[in-house]
Amino acid sequence: MDAQQFLAEFENIISAPDGLQRIRELVLQLAISGGLTQRIHGDTPASALFAQNQAAQAVLISKKGMKPQHATAAISIKDTPWTLPEGWIWCRLGQVTNYGQAPKSYYTDVDADTWVLELEDIEKGSSKLIQRVRARNRKFKSTKNGFPNGAVLYGKLRPYLDKVLIADEPGVCTTEICPISFFDGIDTAYLRWYLKSPYFIAYASNSTHGMNLPRMGTNEAREALFPFPPQQEQVLIVAKVDELMALCDKLEALQQSQQQLKKLVRTATLGAFVVSTKPNELKQSWLRLQNSLLFWGDDEQGPFELRNAIGAVACRGLLTDPVVIQPITFDESLPPLPEGWSWRTLGELSTYITSGSRGWKQYMASTGDIFIRSQDIKHDAVILEDPAYVILPEKAEGKRTIVQPGDLLLTITGGNVGKCAQVPVLPKHAYVSQHVALIRIKDPANTPFIHHWMTNTYGGRKFLGRYIYGDKPGLNLTQVASVPVPMPPKEIQTQIMARLERYAVICLRLLQQVREARETAKRLAAAAVASITGIRREEEEDLKVPKTELISKLRIGLNPTVKEQAPLAVILARQNGEMAAKDLWQRFGGEIDAFYAQLKLEVGRGWILEPVVAEMREVEVEVG
Repeated sequence: MDAQQFLAEFENIISAPDGLQRIRELVLQLAISGGLTQRIHGDTPASALFAQNQAAQAVLISKKGMKPQHATAAISIKDTPWTLPEGWIWCRLGQVTNYGQAPKSYYTDVDADTWVLELEDIEKGSSKLIQRVRARNRKFKSTKNGFPNGAVLYGKLRPYLDKVLIADEPGVCTTEICPISFFDGIDTAYLRWYLKSPYFIAYASNSTHGMNLPRMGTNEAREALFPFPPQQEQVLIVAKVDELMALCDKLEALQQSQQQLKKLVRTATLGAFVVSTKPNELKQSWLRLQNSLLFWGDDEQGPFELRNAIGAVACRGLLTDPVVIQPITFDESLPPLPEGWSWRTLGELSTYITSGSRGWKQYMASTGDIFIRSQDIKHDAVILEDPAYVILPEKAEGKRTIVQPGDLLLTITGGNVGKCAQVPVLPKHAYVSQHVALIRIKDPANTPFIHHWMTNTYGGRKFLGRYIYGDKPGLNLTQVASVPVPMPPKEIQTQIMARLERYAVICLRLLQQVREARETAKRLAAAAVASITGIRREEEEDLKVPKTELISKLRIGLNPTVKEQAPLAVILARQNGEMAAKDLWQRFGGEIDAFYAQLKLEVGRGWILEPVVAEMREVEVEVG
């Protein structure tokens, strides 16, 4: 991609995920390769600056201010990644800086008034954000990791390899930070931008060692190639980079404002759609929603919120056959319902609502009955990845909290508060902890509909949200019982749930399209920058992918009853009893971990046939 093509695609590039980050990388790469500035007549060439640098280093060594630097490898033409402009030279970082070896003048005592820079402060980007550490909390009284005002502070430990700042006051730092100074001829800010450039970050990433927290070794850092510019050009480079980075910051602020505007538009259009009470009103709000979808539909959160909005409207009877809307009699704050429907509280629909007893720790065991805790309710389903077990004595009061299929479980304390799950058929007895509410629905046939309403953003979750607040969010059983639920006739429930499944598939397809578009845009931005710089940025974040991939067809086994929670088997039954594993996961719509947990459960119960071993294969786990 040439410059003209790059400019033609510029708007698409900066709009991509990480697009502005790619532009910043491009700026820095052009800066250290001489692409941002012109040569200056009469400028002091880098060769002369290098000689001054070496002379300053020799003086320091002769005065025993520091030990001689270890020799670095010679540089050949084939070692250099690009051709430098006239007046520039290649050298090694360890030749022109003190990387890994602090001058003795940096040694300092650590007392109660010493400022100590921690690794996390590097990420904050200012050495003023440092912690005052009391001497009594330190095991050492002196350190070689002191630094003067103006030193370049580099975090040599992942994930801080691109975190660099310039000290604005003297201090000391931990061993994970390398204070770098130079002997002569290098602009401080230029050195900082070099250390943040994609070239050096790529070099550092490929030079780390260690498992838990990889770090770059001192010898590897000293061998890094350093593009040394002429004196005045260094100043111009820094000024140009500062200017362009400021423009990137403004663009980022504008993008953030645009994202906020998109969220406001999405909230307004979906909100108007959800509160519609008549078919004609619903039609008009849906048309407005469609018109605005192009504006906010590129956000991955959009399809989730759209699915919730459709579910909320469906649960109030506006997506079924035309019916007569009756005046509301339950509560003026609730919308009207179709004829034959009624607003009921969750308490009215339940035989009882209770929670687990305290003091179950004494009954915990390595085997026994299942003990369902709040952390076992994930993605609004019971997922027993690391189950706990209890053995209750014969007369234990806690037996009232034994669960059965058709119950609902709701987390009522902690960070997971408000999550709701249907109880599936479990292999053994199960009880709930004190952090989980057990809701025994009078008619288990109503459970799937009530569960959908309780997990809907505009439904039960909205009502519960009125009570969940504070540093320690929680719900009491009275609040749980007060949640209003729109109850349709049973024959309508079946119709609604079938339609909701179809709409869920449509929203899932929309989400896939959004993700594919964002990934395409991301790849375009990366390829555009790489085509100009020649540097490909490797992603450091490990992608969580399954080590085993099902490539066989999944086939239905025993038919679950209405009371049994078997969402995968239900989907298979509606697809003639057979689907590819990937297609089933996509229709399921949950996280991959939740899908595998549910699949394992339903295979264990016989609702889905065991996949053939020969039809499973190991897949390579790609990172980055």
